[in-house]
Amino acid sequence: MSDEDDEAGTEETVFPPDLVTAAEAQIVEQSKRIEFYLTEYSIELLASKLQNEDLYIPAYQREDTWEESRKSRFIESILMGLPIPFLFFWERPDGKLEIVDGSQRLRTIHQFILGDLKLGDLDTLSLLSGFRFRDLPESRQRKTKNRSIRGIILNEHADEQARFDLFERINTGSKIANKAEVRRGALGGPFLSMVIDLAKDEDFAALAPVPKPQENMREREELVTRFFAYGDGLEGYRDRVSDFLYDYAKRMNVAFEADSALESQYRQRFRNTMQFVKTVFPNGFRRTARGTETPRTRFEAIGIGSYLALQQQPNLATQHPDVGAWVGGDEFKKVIGSDGANAIRRLRDRIEFVRSRLVQN
Repeated sequence: MSDEDDEAGTEETVFPPDLVTAAEAQIVEQSKRIEFYLTEYSIELLASKLQNEDLYIPAYQREDTWEESRKSRFIESILMGLPIPFLFFWERPDGKLEIVDGSQRLRTIHQFILGDLKLGDLDTLSLLSGFRFRDLPESRQRKTKNRSIRGIILNEHADEQARFDLFERINTGSKIANKAEVRRGALGGPFLSMVIDLAKDEDFAALAPVPKPQENMREREELVTRFFAYGDGLEGYRDRVSDFLYDYAKRMNVAFEADSALESQYRQRFRNTMQFVKTVFPNGFRRTARGTETPRTRFEAIGIGSYLALQQQPNLATQHPDVGAWVGGDEFKKVIGSDGANAIRRLRDRIEFVRSRLVQN
């Protein structure tokens, strides 16, 4: 290859000046939505703030899910002086700091400094296994309480979408807040309150079992939200589930506030469909009778497909259609396969598969 060919092959794209100007304006505009500042808190102050409820743990945050070994390892890192990841907060109008990311770390700090957390088996500081904070020398207690952790605080003027962006971008880098938790934190409102309540329904839990870790991460709330959102139609869906569900939940919060009768209608829709699934599908949303998890694609196919079939033929609820001929077959397994599962064509195909089979039956 000649030098000229080589130069031609590496020629850089030159963007037109008006596009560069527009791109810069977009950066400036979006940056205005994200107002934050940096801070640093001592371990002692963080424990005290959590104790005094100056730090607010919102409903969308997972419960105290860290196992004892992970808590011990985290405290070991603090005692060794290792770097601790940033904490993220949102400054509420009442001045309290809502924990966006870091609730497990803060809970562990509180439990060790002001509680009765006993360290388990440690790899590096092995001689501290079994110690509580009060068992440390006073000098080490002071040094530990004096250690600081940096935080990023999104202030109260940041708009709702900015908060959602922060939650989602943090979530892309670690297992901090999943989509259901994100919607809880960024939105709230009557529709999501209904979703949270329905997710706890005992009959639904029996039809849609999920492993405990997924349950703690609001998996059933995710399923309920999808049931309503997809059931109301896929207009505006662009193969990005989180955006679609966020916009839907936001819109439905407004609709529920404007018309209080909507909630009872949506609750009845959910109950009727779940009762139908319980009657017609022997395993509910599980793959097998003893299954302990609910694949999302299977839930979407059976749940929304059943709802649409009932809309088309309400008498299906009393006819008890036989699904045994196809629900365990290869064709159904293929249509609910995971490859490109969130593409709108695949989503429509699996919902339509169940709807059409039920109506034909």
